[in-house]
Amino acid sequence: MPEIDGSRLGLIWIAPFVGLLLSIAVAPAVAPAFWRRHFVTVSLLWAAAALAPIAIVFGAATMFGAVLHTLVVDYLPFIILLTTLYTVAGGIRLTGTIRGTPAANTLLLLIGSAIASFIGTTGAAMLLIRPLIRANRQRRHNTHVFVFFIILVANIGGALSPLGDPPLLIGFLQGVPFFWPTVHLLLPIVFSVALLLGIFYALDRHFHRRGWHDPSDGIREIERLGIDGKVNLPLLAIVPAIVFAMGALRGVAPSLDWHHIQIEMSTVAGCLALIAIAIASLRLTKPGVRHANAYTWHPMAEVAAVFAAIFITIVPVLAMLRAGQQGALAPLLALVAPEGKPIDAAYFWLTGGLSSVLDNAPTYLVFFNLAGGDPAVLTGPAARTLVAISAGAVLMGANSYIGNAPNLMVKAICEERGIAMPSFFGYMAWAAVILLPLYVVITLIFFR
Repeated sequence: MPEIDGSRLGLIWIAPFVGLLLSIAVAPAVAPAFWRRHFVTVSLLWAAAALAPIAIVFGAATMFGAVLHTLVVDYLPFIILLTTLYTVAGGIRLTGTIRGTPAANTLLLLIGSAIASFIGTTGAAMLLIRPLIRANRQRRHNTHVFVFFIILVANIGGALSPLGDPPLLIGFLQGVPFFWPTVHLLLPIVFSVALLLGIFYALDRHFHRRGWHDPSDGIREIERLGIDGKVNLPLLAIVPAIVFAMGALRGVAPSLDWHHIQIEMSTVAGCLALIAIAIASLRLTKPGVRHANAYTWHPMAEVAAVFAAIFITIVPVLAMLRAGQQGALAPLLALVAPEGKPIDAAYFWLTGGLSSVLDNAPTYLVFFNLAGGDPAVLTGPAARTLVAISAGAVLMGANSYIGNAPNLMVKAICEERGIAMPSFFGYMAWAAVILLPLYVVITLIFFR
């Protein structure tokens, strides 16, 4: 199948991707009603703006092949996993009384960070976001709670296994041992989570003292907890097993050549199993549980449309990155390995910086290959370089709403429930203030 020659692309080819980002950033704030009604149309228009020049310059067959590969190999497994986790977690309701005090909020963030590596950042975020909203809905100052939730539960907490975050799953599929992230990322991640939880507790305590006016102050912070929708708990536990099997059987199970695209049958079987899990959850969960969770399909629909457009509009961007020194982005790539010697700090910052605005999974793959692409070398002599790439992709996916898919899902759910979330650039400002000092410290400790 003909491929896009990234060396022939100038920076103008990035325009549809930048336009999409600006639409995501500006439209919900400036014209929220328009965005809510027309986000699918806007996404399709930017995707078309990216595809039309490819068809003109490289031919319709190349354009069709690029779209097919992106949607079938990358997007569909990604969105099926997200939809399944959204569906199953949305059928679980934590009942009882949780008050949004600093101690209770910090405990929920700690629990979410701890389980994200086992059930995925999407699973952990969808499981805990609704209880966190209920616990803090009466607070006057609560935006920071959900900003930290995105940072910790939807991103950093998933850094210790391939089940936790898409970039690490990509690494696992490339041959990185399953428990390699657990061992090599443990210290930077535990350090990051502990530091951020400490900062959050201090900040939340400050806002709590200024703005808490709940007349029920006499009750305990957490009491009479229970779970509705228990049938979803085993379903949620099966999802990581399916994902593990998809990776473990890659290259072992047969593959199908369809329109010159190698489709792993293990991936097909895994996606079908995930769809079956989602259908089982919908059929077995009592409707009252989802109703009590204020469960709707709008957040998932918005994520599906926006990320379909992102996956398509980044096709020329990734082609330019793959072109290496012959591409228009060569000055950026030259920063990570001048004269062939890798600079781990540069890998950390550049992988992370691009993960902030591109999806972090394909960004991880680009830099994995840029560092040599040999898992035996990258998990052995060059292990620190792979740690830098992994940490950059996972941690800095928290820098924007589109750095990692659960970020946008959490934002959409919060806004549906009346939480005043920051705008696209407002969230980036929050993340910069909170995270940039952390990145500097991590660089000095682990990648200097």
